[in-house]
Amino acid sequence: MPRVLLLIPTRSYRAPDFMDAAAKLGIEVVVGSDARSPLEALNGGRTVGLDFAHPDTGASEIEAFARTHPLDTIVAVDDAGALIAARAARRLELPYNPVSAVEATRNKSLLRERLAAAGLPSPAFHVLRTSDDPRPAANALAYPVVLKPLALSASRGVIRADDADAFVDAFARVCAILASDEARAECGAELADRVLVEGYIPGTEVSLEGLLDHGRLRVLALFDKPDPLDGPFFEETIYVTPSRLPDADQRLVAETAERACAALGLVDGPVHAELRLNADGAYAIDIAARSIGGLCARTLSFGTGMSLEELLLRHAIGADVPSFERQSAAAGVMMIPIPAGGTLRGVAGVATAEAVPLIESVTISMHVGSRITPLPEGSEYLGFIFARGEGPAAVEAALRSAHAALRFEIA
Repeated sequence: MPRVLLLIPTRSYRAPDFMDAAAKLGIEVVVGSDARSPLEALNGGRTVGLDFAHPDTGASEIEAFARTHPLDTIVAVDDAGALIAARAARRLELPYNPVSAVEATRNKSLLRERLAAAGLPSPAFHVLRTSDDPRPAANALAYPVVLKPLALSASRGVIRADDADAFVDAFARVCAILASDEARAECGAELADRVLVEGYIPGTEVSLEGLLDHGRLRVLALFDKPDPLDGPFFEETIYVTPSRLPDADQRLVAETAERACAALGLVDGPVHAELRLNADGAYAIDIAARSIGGLCARTLSFGTGMSLEELLLRHAIGADVPSFERQSAAAGVMMIPIPAGGTLRGVAGVATAEAVPLIESVTISMHVGSRITPLPEGSEYLGFIFARGEGPAAVEAALRSAHAALRFEIA
């Protein structure tokens, strides 16, 4: 029975789906979490607490654990575990992406450098420290631009600025986000004091879900994002697959994503890529060495019902994958945005939303009483709406109708 270390931060939505897939495959799973259990020493090596904030320390903890509980492979579920997994796999001589490649996916300035050096379409960019005076840069830039923390996920802290005054305001806002303990823990001390500034890339944005095998990229799904992502903030809402882009554009997206992975040095495992298309070509916005986040993987089913998590675990342990073909029905998810900050006091209309034709389920992931924060300071969604049908247009319409039926009371 293969023994897999599954790195799952406590805040991840995805633990149940991966655990269900592992049970189906008969895989022995060790859960590596950022929270220690008082029963860790008594559970037969089935859980281990790790330092996710410091990848080298976390890798050393895995190395020590593996001396008494040998591992066959490591799977990182979210960004937080990717660097730990790469470092630990190198020490234990287990298959994984090179450390330098994963570092480039977790450092947006390094990602930009590597893509530009490889000749891929890239915007102009530079990095400011949070201690810098932003006004000299503001007066020298060609607008619009986008400001980004180097290592935060889920569009947190990503802000568009269209002129110098907006740039100074946005810079202060990003710096305030990076000053929080939570952001510093996610970024690491070495990246929490810098802000990436890059040219704004107009165009249509898509999301590619793929799997690398010896450097070759297999596209598992291509999602359209029908809501425009023009800024000033970049909150993602609807994902729908299959894409309605022309075949030539879909091929260009896939080719660009594969070239981007090669430029970063990624060779194996899941890839989640965000790209934009315009008249100048396809631009890689972000490349992550992990699968799609949140509960969005529930939109995907392969062959006769294999989940994305099962497919990825099969690949990780070297087992046969019966089919890489996504089931033919169109599918989509809406990540329910947070309309305002405050305390969630109530949710109404879930039954009405679930009664909309083509809607499979509505999951409210924020509990009543929770303090909620919208972008760009926040990083969570109120929940997820799932739909499936004959075509992407009908799926998109169902998601919008279901969302319109929901009512959130925020104090």
